[in-house]
Amino acid sequence: MKPLKQFSIPFTGLKIGKHQFDFEIDNSFFDAFEYSLVKKGDLKVTVELDKQETMLILKIRIAGTIKLDCDKCLAEFDAPLDISERQIVKFAEDDLESDDLEIIILNKKESSIDIAEILYEFITVSVPYIKICEQNGISGATCDKEMIDRLESLANPSQQEENTTSADPRWEALKKLK
Repeated sequence: MKPLKQFSIPFTGLKIGKHQFDFEIDNSFFDAFEYSLVKKGDLKVTVELDKQETMLILKIRIAGTIKLDCDKCLAEFDAPLDISERQIVKFAEDDLESDDLEIIILNKKESSIDIAEILYEFITVSVPYIKICEQNGISGATCDKEMIDRLESLANPSQQEENTTSADPRWEALKKLK
């Protein structure tokens, strides 16, 4: 997981107040996650870390495009992303689990927070369930007409049977049994 090492924010030496961190996400980020829905992308991440006495507040903004495969025509297209989220990090003596998804609990001995997995989750959750290139607000993006015609011809086998001539008389005998 070396490509994800850059997504670690050291907070121990920071003064109380707001600090900004910028990251870039490319294909190597998604390669680090084995079964990722997204394989390619070009995203800019801005993290505003508000350090307080007992906690950290992270305001995360992710903007850019990711490559998705259209569910209708199977073509690859660029889908725009613009995500704004907030994550709260609290400190505790023990490694506790939080019921709230917005709150992460870290041990007081920790000196940095790794946000790679947080970013990955935000991106993955924002991927639409049905990915169609026409519906993503991309100007001029339409499904590949040739591929759709081909898929429709394969979906209707009765049309395909009519186009092929049956040279084998055994098939004719079997059709009569219907």
